[in-house]
Amino acid sequence: MPWSNQGGNGGGWQGGGGGNRGPWGQGPSGQQPPNLEDIIKKGQEKLKDSLPGGGGGKLGFFVIIMVALVGWLASGFYKVETNQQGVVLRFGEKVAITQPGLNYHLPFPIETVLTPNVTKVNSIEIGFRQTRSGAQTPFTAESLMLTGDENIINIGFTVLWRIRDASDFLFNVADQETTIRAAAESAMREVVGRTELTIAITEGRLAIENDVQAKLQKVVDVYGLGVEISEVKLQDSEPPAQVIDAFRDVQAAVADKERAQNEALSYANDIVPRARGQAEMMRQEAEGYKQRVIAEAEGEASRFVSIYDEYKKAPGVTRQRIYLETMQEVLKGKNKVIIDSNGTGQGVVPYLPLNELNKKGAK
Repeated sequence: MPWSNQGGNGGGWQGGGGGNRGPWGQGPSGQQPPNLEDIIKKGQEKLKDSLPGGGGGKLGFFVIIMVALVGWLASGFYKVETNQQGVVLRFGEKVAITQPGLNYHLPFPIETVLTPNVTKVNSIEIGFRQTRSGAQTPFTAESLMLTGDENIINIGFTVLWRIRDASDFLFNVADQETTIRAAAESAMREVVGRTELTIAITEGRLAIENDVQAKLQKVVDVYGLGVEISEVKLQDSEPPAQVIDAFRDVQAAVADKERAQNEALSYANDIVPRARGQAEMMRQEAEGYKQRVIAEAEGEASRFVSIYDEYKKAPGVTRQRIYLETMQEVLKGKNKVIIDSNGTGQGVVPYLPLNELNKKGAK
């Protein structure tokens, strides 16, 4: 053992006045362990020696008081970082807002300072919680909402916010994050309650985000939270799992309906202009025929009137001319044989067959 007799007397450590001593007694070499009281006394003596007058007079006491006072006053200096805002409290009441840099307040317990981070963007997850591994745990009590067309939608979203006024944030509301969460969920339910299901999960997502952000900002301003809503981000939104298959069938039917409507519209856009063009062409042809018939009728009427006027002036000549013109039209292009009915009885009058000669010449 460490306290065994080293003088050769055998046996272990013995108390009392024996030859061997314990750890706090005098050992065989005559060494004595340090005494705690002696150490404290030596320290007090050194302090007295360092003070003017040996530390026993009024001057020494005054120096001690001054050193303590200077140290207490110096404790009022504090630094506000660039991402912080200082809120000075005097006996718990806000008295000042300080900006980044070195500042001073009356030492504790008169004044204290709080320095919340006003540039950090905080996030609140509603409808789900994200674990450290990156997986998402659904919270259906927050995510299930009723749409404007009385359907149920499972929608989760994230609210990004930061402190805008540190004083309002610290003192107007006790539990700021819980208040923001409740206000955000209420705003989302209001906006989704006015939106149809298909719009909420397709092209209306951006409009929902903007509307919820605006409404949430108004609510937190009314509450005086002193925060700014930076963004509202929607996660995947879809009907509940119990009805997702039926919803997909409905969506497929809607897609088929829209496809059929588009095909019908395309056919109508092709056939209707063509039919209108044909109708316009027929109308113009009828109009042209009408004008031609009218013009011909008017021309025939004018010609008849002019012939009638000439006939009244010279009926015989007019009848002769009409007869000749008619015979000319009838006999034109026909083979003709001319017989002199007033001849001497010789019969057919010889004639030169000019038509036959013309035909032979053409061959």
